[in-house]
Amino acid sequence: MIRLGIIEDDEQIREMLTGYFYGQPGFSCLLSAYSVESFFEQWDEGIFLDIILSDIGLPGESGIKGVQRIKKHAPKCQVIMLTVYDDSRRIFQALCNGASGYLLKQTPLQKIKEAVVTLHEGGAPMSPGVARKVVEYFNPKHTEDLQEKLTPREAQVVEAIEEGLTNKEVAIRLDISLETVKYHVKNIYEKLEVNSRHGLISRKYK
Repeated sequence: MIRLGIIEDDEQIREMLTGYFYGQPGFSCLLSAYSVESFFEQWDEGIFLDIILSDIGLPGESGIKGVQRIKKHAPKCQVIMLTVYDDSRRIFQALCNGASGYLLKQTPLQKIKEAVVTLHEGGAPMSPGVARKVVEYFNPKHTEDLQEKLTPREAQVVEAIEEGLTNKEVAIRLDISLETVKYHVKNIYEKLEVNSRHGLISRKYK
């Protein structure tokens, strides 16, 4: 018997999920709530959960932060994010916080059930598009391909950032305004799909 919990603020989706799993042999849906806080109010010591399906965009504490609380409360309990978000930042925040799977909400109920079983049997279920982003993250494109995305000025800004220069120092070096540097940095982040200097440097975009 796979013991489930569901955290989903959309009442219609929450009821659809709980109703579906209630009718599936081998599953028991023990808890469901609209927020992380409400879920923990109901989760007493006598309730043991194997897997929790959790949204990310929730009222109050986010689902990503909720993963940390879940793992602290019940280290053996695993979490599958079930969300509309498919951007790399949220995917990796969720996985780094302890999520074991990541599904998009358009996933059919049967596929969600299969994902839960896969996780329970030791797998790591992900929607195809999410899995592709994970693979691309650990197998980044060649440097030449990345350079083609950048203008010559943006390449200069990247080089300066990798040397540890601040935006102000970049502006002085390239003899451009601070606002222009910020504009270039914003474009670079979008093109290279990162959201911080750390991300830019750690993924070796040169």
